Amino acid sequence: MQPHPTLFSQITGNLYASEFARACQQFPNARPTRGLTQYDHFLAMCFGQLTYRESLRDIVGCLNSKPKLLYHLGFRGRISRTSLAYANRHRDWRLFQSIAETLMRRAGQLYRVQGAEADLPNMVFALDSSIISMALNLFPWGYYARTGQAALKLHLMLSLQGNLPAWAVLTEARVADLRMIDRIPVYGGAYYVMDRGYMDFVRLYRVHQDGAFFVVRCKEPVSFKVLERRAVNQCAGFKCDQTVRLKSNWSAKSFPEPMRRIRLFDPENKIHLVLLTNNFSLSAEVIAQLYRQRWRVELFFKWIKQHLRLRAFYGRSEKAVRCQIWCAICAYLLVAILKKQLGLNKTLSEILQICSVNIFEQAPAREILTAESNEKSVSHDRVDSQKCFELNDL
Repeated sequence: MQPHPTLFSQITGNLYASEFARACQQFPNARPTRGLTQYDHFLAMCFGQLTYRESLRDIVGCLNSKPKLLYHLGFRGRISRTSLAYANRHRDWRLFQSIAETLMRRAGQLYRVQGAEADLPNMVFALDSSIISMALNLFPWGYYARTGQAALKLHLMLSLQGNLPAWAVLTEARVADLRMIDRIPVYGGAYYVMDRGYMDFVRLYRVHQDGAFFVVRCKEPVSFKVLERRAVNQCAGFKCDQTVRLKSNWSAKSFPEPMRRIRLFDPENKIHLVLLTNNFSLSAEVIAQLYRQRWRVELFFKWIKQHLRLRAFYGRSEKAVRCQIWCAICAYLLVAILKKQLGLNKTLSEILQICSVNIFEQAPAREILTAESNEKSVSHDRVDSQKCFELNDL
Protein backbone atom coordinates (compact mmCIF):
# COMPACT_ATOMS: atom_id res chain seq x y z
CA MET A 1 0.00 0.00 0.00
CA GLN A 2 1.40 3.36 -1.01
CA PRO A 3 2.10 5.56 2.06
CA HIS A 4 0.25 8.82 2.52
CA PRO A 5 2.12 12.02 1.59
CA THR A 6 3.92 13.76 4.41
CA LEU A 7 2.54 16.94 5.93
CA PHE A 8 5.44 18.89 4.42
CA SER A 9 4.68 17.66 0.91
CA GLN A 10 1.00 18.50 1.36
CA ILE A 11 1.96 22.08 2.25
CA THR A 12 4.44 22.53 -0.60
CA GLY A 13 2.12 20.72 -3.02
CA ASN A 14 0.15 23.94 -3.46
CA LEU A 15 3.01 25.12 -5.68
CA TYR A 16 2.59 23.30 -8.99
CA ALA A 17 5.60 21.80 -10.74
CA SER A 18 4.76 23.63 -13.97
CA GLU A 19 4.79 26.99 -12.17
CA PHE A 20 8.16 26.28 -10.61
CA ALA A 21 9.53 25.15 -13.97
CA ARG A 22 8.44 28.40 -15.63
CA ALA A 23 10.14 30.39 -12.89
CA CYS A 24 13.32 28.36 -13.37
CA GLN A 25 13.26 29.11 -17.10
CA GLN A 26 12.90 32.79 -16.35
CA PHE A 27 15.81 32.80 -13.89
CA PRO A 28 18.17 29.96 -14.89
CA ASN A 29 21.35 29.10 -13.05
CA ALA A 30 24.62 30.45 -14.37
CA ARG A 31 26.04 26.92 -14.19
CA PRO A 32 24.29 23.54 -14.51
CA THR A 33 23.21 22.08 -11.20
CA ARG A 34 25.08 18.95 -10.15
CA GLY A 35 23.80 17.83 -6.79
CA LEU A 36 21.27 20.28 -5.37
CA THR A 37 18.48 21.20 -7.77
CA GLN A 38 16.62 24.49 -7.60
CA TYR A 39 13.51 22.75 -6.29
CA ASP A 40 15.50 20.94 -3.58
CA HIS A 41 16.99 24.31 -2.63
CA PHE A 42 13.52 25.83 -2.33
CA LEU A 43 12.20 22.90 -0.27
CA ALA A 44 15.13 23.03 2.12
CA MET A 45 14.68 26.76 2.75
CA CYS A 46 10.93 26.33 3.32
CA PHE A 47 11.64 23.41 5.65
CA GLY A 48 13.83 25.69 7.73
CA GLN A 49 11.05 28.27 7.98
CA LEU A 50 8.29 25.81 8.86
CA THR A 51 10.32 24.00 11.51
CA TYR A 52 12.13 27.01 13.02
CA ARG A 53 15.61 25.74 12.14
CA GLU A 54 18.44 28.03 13.26
CA SER A 55 21.16 27.21 10.72
CA LEU A 56 21.91 25.30 7.54
CA ARG A 57 23.58 22.60 9.61
CA ASP A 58 20.39 22.36 11.64
CA ILE A 59 18.30 21.98 8.46
CA VAL A 60 20.57 19.30 7.00
CA GLY A 61 20.74 17.40 10.29
CA CYS A 62 16.96 17.23 10.64
CA LEU A 63 16.44 16.18 7.02
CA ASN A 64 19.15 13.52 7.02
CA SER A 65 17.77 12.09 10.26
CA LYS A 66 14.90 10.74 8.14
CA PRO A 67 16.69 9.46 5.00
CA LYS A 68 13.86 7.13 4.00
CA LEU A 69 11.36 10.03 4.04
CA LEU A 70 13.36 12.47 1.89
CA TYR A 71 11.74 11.18 -1.29
CA HIS A 72 8.29 11.56 0.24
CA LEU A 73 9.19 15.11 1.30
CA GLY A 74 9.86 15.97 -2.34
CA PHE A 75 13.67 15.90 -2.35
CA ARG A 76 15.37 14.15 -5.26
CA GLY A 77 19.02 14.93 -4.56
CA ARG A 78 21.47 14.74 -1.71
CA ILE A 79 21.17 17.54 0.88
CA SER A 80 24.37 18.86 2.42
CA ARG A 81 25.33 22.04 4.20
CA THR A 82 27.99 22.84 1.61
CA SER A 83 25.59 22.62 -1.32
CA LEU A 84 22.97 24.71 0.47
CA ALA A 85 25.53 27.38 1.38
CA TYR A 86 26.81 27.47 -2.22
CA ALA A 87 23.26 27.76 -3.60
CA ASN A 88 22.39 30.61 -1.23
CA ARG A 89 25.53 32.47 -2.17
CA HIS A 90 25.50 32.08 -5.96
CA ARG A 91 21.96 31.38 -7.21
CA ASP A 92 19.52 34.04 -8.35
CA TRP A 93 17.22 35.11 -5.51
CA ARG A 94 14.70 36.45 -8.02
CA LEU A 95 13.56 32.86 -8.56
CA PHE A 96 12.05 32.83 -5.06
CA GLN A 97 10.55 36.28 -5.62
CA SER A 98 8.80 34.96 -8.72
CA ILE A 99 7.49 31.97 -6.76
CA ALA A 100 6.21 34.29 -4.02
CA GLU A 101 4.36 36.38 -6.62
CA THR A 102 2.74 33.21 -7.99
CA LEU A 103 1.60 32.18 -4.53
CA MET A 104 0.29 35.70 -3.86
CA ARG A 105 -1.99 35.44 -6.88
CA ARG A 106 -3.28 32.01 -5.85
CA ALA A 107 -3.88 33.08 -2.25
CA GLY A 108 -5.63 36.24 -3.44
CA GLN A 109 -8.05 34.17 -5.50
CA LEU A 110 -8.85 31.90 -2.56
CA TYR A 111 -9.45 34.78 -0.15
CA ARG A 112 -11.24 37.03 -2.65
CA VAL A 113 -14.67 36.34 -1.17
CA GLN A 114 -13.47 37.26 2.32
CA GLY A 115 -13.99 40.99 2.80
CA ALA A 116 -12.26 43.17 5.35
CA GLU A 117 -15.38 44.29 7.21
CA ALA A 118 -19.04 44.56 6.39
CA ASP A 119 -19.06 48.37 6.09
CA LEU A 120 -15.77 48.65 4.14
CA PRO A 121 -15.11 48.17 0.41
CA ASN A 122 -14.04 44.72 -0.69
CA MET A 123 -10.82 45.64 -2.50
CA VAL A 124 -8.65 47.53 0.00
CA PHE A 125 -4.84 47.50 0.09
CA ALA A 126 -2.57 48.86 2.80
CA LEU A 127 0.88 49.93 1.62
CA ASP A 128 3.84 50.19 3.99
CA SER A 129 7.46 49.14 4.48
CA SER A 130 9.56 47.65 7.25
CA ILE A 131 13.27 47.67 7.96
CA ILE A 132 14.91 44.26 8.39
CA SER A 133 17.92 44.97 10.58
CA MET A 134 21.18 43.02 10.45
CA ALA A 135 24.53 43.15 12.21
CA LEU A 136 26.93 45.47 10.41
CA ASN A 137 30.01 43.37 11.17
CA LEU A 138 28.39 40.33 9.51
CA PHE A 139 26.62 42.12 6.65
CA PRO A 140 28.78 45.14 5.69
CA TRP A 141 27.23 45.26 2.20
CA GLY A 142 23.90 46.42 3.71
CA TYR A 143 25.16 49.55 5.50
CA TYR A 144 22.34 51.98 6.29
CA ALA A 145 23.58 55.47 7.17
CA ARG A 146 20.48 56.51 9.11
CA THR A 147 20.86 53.79 11.73
CA GLY A 148 24.55 53.02 11.36
CA GLN A 149 23.68 49.34 10.97
CA ALA A 150 23.08 46.97 8.08
CA ALA A 151 19.52 46.64 6.83
CA LEU A 152 17.19 45.84 3.96
CA LYS A 153 13.73 47.27 3.42
CA LEU A 154 10.68 45.15 2.64
CA HIS A 155 7.97 47.09 0.82
CA LEU A 156 4.62 45.31 0.93
CA MET A 157 1.04 45.87 -0.15
CA LEU A 158 -1.31 43.94 2.11
CA SER A 159 -4.77 42.97 0.93
CA LEU A 160 -7.34 43.28 3.70
CA GLN A 161 -9.18 40.33 2.15
CA GLY A 162 -7.55 37.72 4.34
CA ASN A 163 -4.62 39.94 5.37
CA LEU A 164 -2.38 38.49 2.67
CA PRO A 165 0.47 40.16 0.80
CA ALA A 166 -0.66 41.11 -2.69
CA TRP A 167 2.62 42.67 -3.81
CA ALA A 168 6.08 42.93 -2.29
CA VAL A 169 9.58 44.05 -3.22
CA LEU A 170 12.86 43.95 -1.33
CA THR A 171 15.17 46.94 -1.72
CA GLU A 172 18.06 48.67 -0.06
CA ALA A 173 17.14 50.42 3.17
CA ARG A 174 17.73 53.91 1.79
CA VAL A 175 15.08 53.60 -0.95
CA ALA A 176 12.23 56.07 -0.30
CA ASP A 177 8.76 54.67 0.30
CA LEU A 178 7.00 57.00 -2.11
CA ARG A 179 8.95 55.55 -5.05
CA MET A 180 7.01 52.32 -4.61
CA ILE A 181 3.81 53.98 -5.84
CA ASP A 182 5.30 53.76 -9.32
CA ARG A 183 5.72 49.99 -8.98
CA ILE A 184 2.58 48.75 -7.25
CA PRO A 185 -0.21 47.21 -9.38
CA VAL A 186 -3.13 49.63 -9.61
CA TYR A 187 -6.64 48.15 -9.98
CA GLY A 188 -9.59 50.26 -10.99
CA GLY A 189 -12.02 50.81 -8.10
CA ALA A 190 -9.56 49.61 -5.46
CA TYR A 191 -8.63 51.62 -2.36
CA TYR A 192 -4.99 52.21 -1.42
CA VAL A 193 -4.36 53.27 2.18
CA MET A 194 -0.98 54.86 2.91
CA ASP A 195 0.86 56.81 5.56
CA ARG A 196 2.27 60.29 5.02
CA GLY A 197 5.57 58.87 3.75
CA TYR A 198 3.77 58.13 0.47
CA MET A 199 2.32 61.60 -0.05
CA ASP A 200 3.53 62.67 -3.47
CA PHE A 201 0.92 64.46 -5.54
CA VAL A 202 2.45 63.53 -8.90
CA ARG A 203 2.35 59.83 -8.10
CA LEU A 204 -1.05 60.02 -6.40
CA TYR A 205 -2.48 61.67 -9.50
CA ARG A 206 -1.36 58.66 -11.54
CA VAL A 207 -3.30 56.43 -9.17
CA HIS A 208 -6.29 58.73 -9.62
CA GLN A 209 -6.02 58.59 -13.41
CA ASP A 210 -5.97 54.79 -13.33
CA GLY A 211 -9.42 54.80 -11.71
CA ALA A 212 -8.32 53.82 -8.18
CA PHE A 213 -8.89 55.59 -4.87
CA PHE A 214 -6.30 56.56 -2.29
CA VAL A 215 -6.45 57.48 1.38
CA VAL A 216 -3.23 59.07 2.59
CA ARG A 217 -2.27 60.99 5.69
CA CYS A 218 -1.35 64.56 4.80
CA LYS A 219 1.95 66.15 5.66
CA GLU A 220 1.81 69.55 7.29
CA PRO A 221 1.81 72.24 6.15
CA VAL A 222 0.09 72.09 2.75
CA SER A 223 -1.80 75.06 1.35
CA PHE A 224 -5.36 74.35 0.21
CA LYS A 225 -8.17 76.38 -1.25
CA VAL A 226 -11.49 75.28 0.25
CA LEU A 227 -14.22 74.77 -2.36
CA GLU A 228 -16.95 73.12 -0.28
CA ARG A 229 -17.66 72.21 3.33
CA ARG A 230 -19.75 69.31 4.60
CA ALA A 231 -21.29 68.68 8.00
CA VAL A 232 -19.38 66.29 10.27
CA ASN A 233 -20.06 64.37 13.46
CA GLN A 234 -18.02 66.32 15.97
CA CYS A 235 -18.93 63.90 18.76
CA ALA A 236 -16.96 61.22 16.91
CA GLY A 237 -13.87 63.43 16.78
CA PHE A 238 -14.26 64.84 13.25
CA LYS A 239 -13.29 68.49 12.82
CA CYS A 240 -13.95 69.12 9.13
CA ASP A 241 -14.84 67.46 5.82
CA GLN A 242 -13.92 69.67 2.89
CA THR A 243 -13.51 69.64 -0.86
CA VAL A 244 -10.21 71.38 -1.52
CA ARG A 245 -7.83 72.21 -4.30
CA LEU A 246 -4.09 72.62 -4.00
CA LYS A 247 -3.15 76.26 -3.81
CA SER A 248 0.47 76.65 -4.91
CA ASN A 249 1.30 76.68 -8.60
CA TRP A 250 3.53 73.61 -8.51
CA SER A 251 1.11 71.55 -6.41
CA ALA A 252 -1.82 72.56 -8.60
CA LYS A 253 0.05 71.26 -11.63
CA SER A 254 0.92 68.03 -9.83
CA PHE A 255 -2.69 67.30 -8.85
CA PRO A 256 -4.99 69.61 -10.85
CA GLU A 257 -8.32 68.12 -9.67
CA PRO A 258 -10.17 68.63 -6.38
CA MET A 259 -9.52 66.37 -3.40
CA ARG A 260 -11.30 65.63 -0.17
CA ARG A 261 -9.73 66.71 3.12
CA ILE A 262 -10.89 65.18 6.39
CA ARG A 263 -9.52 66.34 9.73
CA LEU A 264 -10.16 64.35 12.90
CA PHE A 265 -8.79 63.80 16.38
CA ASP A 266 -7.36 60.42 17.35
CA PRO A 267 -8.14 59.99 21.07
CA GLU A 268 -5.97 56.87 21.40
CA ASN A 269 -2.74 58.58 20.32
CA LYS A 270 -3.99 62.09 21.17
CA ILE A 271 -3.06 63.57 17.79
CA HIS A 272 -4.88 65.34 14.99
CA LEU A 273 -4.97 63.53 11.64
CA VAL A 274 -5.50 65.12 8.25
CA LEU A 275 -6.54 62.62 5.57
CA LEU A 276 -6.59 63.24 1.84
CA THR A 277 -8.59 61.14 -0.60
CA ASN A 278 -10.01 61.34 -4.11
CA ASN A 279 -13.20 59.55 -3.09
CA PHE A 280 -16.31 61.70 -2.52
CA SER A 281 -18.94 58.97 -2.19
CA LEU A 282 -17.98 57.29 1.09
CA SER A 283 -18.77 58.91 4.41
CA ALA A 284 -16.07 60.51 6.52
CA GLU A 285 -16.46 57.75 9.09
CA VAL A 286 -15.72 55.05 6.50
CA ILE A 287 -12.69 56.97 5.19
CA ALA A 288 -11.34 57.22 8.74
CA GLN A 289 -12.01 53.52 9.30
CA LEU A 290 -10.09 52.70 6.12
CA TYR A 291 -7.07 54.56 7.42
CA ARG A 292 -7.34 52.82 10.79
CA GLN A 293 -7.11 49.48 8.98
CA ARG A 294 -3.63 50.45 7.82
CA TRP A 295 -2.26 49.14 11.10
CA ARG A 296 -2.84 45.61 9.79
CA VAL A 297 0.18 45.81 7.52
CA GLU A 298 2.31 46.82 10.50
CA LEU A 299 0.95 43.83 12.43
CA PHE A 300 1.84 41.64 9.46
CA PHE A 301 5.46 42.78 9.61
CA LYS A 302 5.51 42.17 13.34
CA TRP A 303 3.94 38.73 12.91
CA ILE A 304 6.38 37.41 10.31
CA LYS A 305 9.36 38.70 12.29
CA GLN A 306 8.12 36.86 15.38
CA HIS A 307 7.05 33.57 13.78
CA LEU A 308 9.43 33.17 10.82
CA ARG A 309 13.20 33.21 10.46
CA LEU A 310 13.83 36.90 9.70
CA ARG A 311 16.02 37.90 12.64
CA ALA A 312 18.88 35.45 12.10
CA PHE A 313 20.11 34.38 8.69
CA TYR A 314 21.54 31.21 7.18
CA GLY A 315 24.20 33.06 5.15
CA ARG A 316 26.09 36.35 5.13
CA SER A 317 25.92 37.25 1.44
CA GLU A 318 23.23 39.51 0.03
CA LYS A 319 21.82 36.72 -2.14
CA ALA A 320 21.55 34.41 0.86
CA VAL A 321 19.63 37.00 2.89
CA ARG A 322 17.27 37.80 0.03
CA CYS A 323 16.66 34.10 -0.62
CA GLN A 324 15.74 33.55 3.02
CA ILE A 325 13.35 36.52 3.18
CA TRP A 326 11.50 35.49 0.04
CA CYS A 327 11.30 31.87 1.21
CA ALA A 328 9.80 33.11 4.49
CA ILE A 329 7.05 34.86 2.52
CA CYS A 330 6.55 31.73 0.41
CA ALA A 331 6.21 29.58 3.54
CA TYR A 332 3.66 32.02 4.98
CA LEU A 333 1.60 31.89 1.78
CA LEU A 334 1.77 28.10 1.48
CA VAL A 335 0.39 27.67 4.99
CA ALA A 336 -2.29 30.32 4.37
CA ILE A 337 -3.38 28.54 1.18
CA LEU A 338 -3.58 25.19 2.97
CA LYS A 339 -5.58 26.74 5.79
CA LYS A 340 -8.13 28.16 3.37
CA GLN A 341 -8.40 24.95 1.36
CA LEU A 342 -9.05 22.87 4.47
CA GLY A 343 -11.31 25.48 6.09
CA LEU A 344 -9.39 25.39 9.37
CA ASN A 345 -10.39 27.54 12.32
CA LYS A 346 -6.93 27.59 13.88
CA THR A 347 -4.74 30.64 13.60
CA LEU A 348 -1.63 30.63 11.45
CA SER A 349 0.64 30.68 14.50
CA GLU A 350 -1.08 27.55 15.84
CA ILE A 351 -0.79 25.83 12.47
CA LEU A 352 2.92 26.64 12.27
CA GLN A 353 3.50 25.24 15.77
CA ILE A 354 1.72 22.01 14.86
CA CYS A 355 3.60 21.72 11.57
CA SER A 356 6.97 22.23 13.27
CA VAL A 357 6.57 19.01 15.30
CA ASN A 358 4.54 16.96 12.79
CA ILE A 359 6.30 17.87 9.56
CA PHE A 360 7.30 14.22 8.86
CA GLU A 361 3.88 12.73 9.66
CA GLN A 362 2.32 10.71 6.83
CA ALA A 363 -1.34 11.43 7.42
CA PRO A 364 -3.97 13.79 5.97
CA ALA A 365 -3.25 17.40 6.83
CA ARG A 366 -6.80 17.93 8.06
CA GLU A 367 -6.42 15.06 10.51
CA ILE A 368 -3.11 16.38 11.86
CA LEU A 369 -4.10 20.05 12.08
CA THR A 370 -7.56 19.53 13.57
CA ALA A 371 -6.48 17.11 16.29
CA GLU A 372 -7.26 18.64 19.66
CA SER A 373 -4.52 18.58 22.29
CA ASN A 374 -5.32 17.85 25.91
CA GLU A 375 -2.82 20.42 27.07
CA LYS A 376 -3.13 23.95 25.77
CA SER A 377 0.26 25.45 25.05
CA VAL A 378 0.78 29.07 26.01
CA SER A 379 3.45 30.76 23.89
CA HIS A 380 5.67 33.61 25.07
CA ASP A 381 3.93 36.02 22.69
CA ARG A 382 0.39 35.30 23.90
CA VAL A 383 -0.39 38.96 24.50
CA ASP A 384 0.80 39.96 21.03
CA SER A 385 -1.23 37.20 19.40
CA GLN A 386 -4.36 38.49 21.11
CA LYS A 387 -3.71 42.00 19.80
CA CYS A 388 -3.14 40.57 16.32
CA PHE A 389 -6.31 38.46 16.39
CA GLU A 390 -7.59 39.66 13.05
CA LEU A 391 -4.22 39.10 11.41
CA ASN A 392 -3.62 35.61 12.78
CA ASP A 393 -7.19 34.48 12.14
CA LEU A 394 -6.54 33.93 8.43
